[in-house]
Amino acid sequence: MKKQMVVLVALLISGVAFADEAKVREAVDLLARQRSGAELTMDEQSVIDKASRDWGSVRDIRDRGRRGETLTQDEKKLIELAEVVRAKRAADSRAAYRAAHPPRASIGLVPLTDLGSGSYEGEEGGLYPGGHNVPPLKHLAAGLKLATSIVPLGSDGQPSGDGQIVVLARGMSNATQEFRAFQKLASEDAINPKVLLVDGAQGGQSADRTADPSGKYWKGVDRRLAEAGATREQIQVVWLKQAVPRPKDPFPAEASRFKHHLVANIHILRDLYPNLKVTYLSSRIYAGYAESPLNPEPHAYETAFSVKWLIADQINGVAEMNFDPASGPVRAPWMCWGPYLWADGTTARSDGLTYSREDLGVDGTHPSGRGRIKIGHQLLTFFKTDPTASSWFLPSK
Repeated sequence: MKKQMVVLVALLISGVAFADEAKVREAVDLLARQRSGAELTMDEQSVIDKASRDWGSVRDIRDRGRRGETLTQDEKKLIELAEVVRAKRAADSRAAYRAAHPPRASIGLVPLTDLGSGSYEGEEGGLYPGGHNVPPLKHLAAGLKLATSIVPLGSDGQPSGDGQIVVLARGMSNATQEFRAFQKLASEDAINPKVLLVDGAQGGQSADRTADPSGKYWKGVDRRLAEAGATREQIQVVWLKQAVPRPKDPFPAEASRFKHHLVANIHILRDLYPNLKVTYLSSRIYAGYAESPLNPEPHAYETAFSVKWLIADQINGVAEMNFDPASGPVRAPWMCWGPYLWADGTTARSDGLTYSREDLGVDGTHPSGRGRIKIGHQLLTFFKTDPTASSWFLPSK
């Protein structure tokens, strides 16, 4: 049986994927027969082979298990086989990409926070218009006013001494990894006990996917809120970090497309969360070590311009980003930058931030455990020191 399984895995690695839930079910039944000692035909082995390569359907089974549903022994075996295939393919893909695009400890670009009035491809630096790293006074004043209204809310969204201030993380795999590190650091620090940090970010859920309000991502967010004992009505603050997979076109094409998806995501936030007041945005970390085309440089660097343009639209009074009822229909929460996370690899930016290869995981795109802690500290420092956040994030004096 062990020899058969080794041969089977070898066959799986060389195949191509297909999607058929019925075949996945059939494969589970065949694995049960095989485990009971039955000899399978080559056609039956082929069913298991193909199903193990259908990661989408197998992932659905895995996710059921993660939600607490009981999986059969054969469902678990199918997941195990599929993960072997997936890991081998990923390793082969990384090796090929690494050979064509050697990892770089620096790409020679200047962080937006240091670029100031300088430019990148004709676009001015800084996080905000004018090459500045702080919002214009009028915009900041509006944010400070909203911050004073952030108080604990009950499950019905009404102010309550027994309520919570829910901070929701929104985004993709990097965001969930980084926010969970932040959650742990915050739990060990002195923060307002009424603040509840909920990780709504999810792996594989890029900005183009979450731009669909009927997508499964939003059901996942609701599930995580329920698990945390919170409701949509209690969300007053969002940290949003997103990206789109496999960007190819030169600047500014991909950055403009990404901004378009961000606009849709912001509108969904506004529509779903009636008490949402503030959204902080961050862009990608350094990706010069990337071993896949998922989101390499310079695209990771360029995502910051998408965020900058989005916030600038609100500052400049663009109607689709309006947060002020006095100025017309409200289509967005008040927005500003959260922590700006990009640095040019091992070249320190002005505040000393760097990213070494050890700060990134195997794929060079997602942060390692060490990298997650580094980013978690940046998030914690931001919430403790930003004037629109510290008033409600820290304990009352």
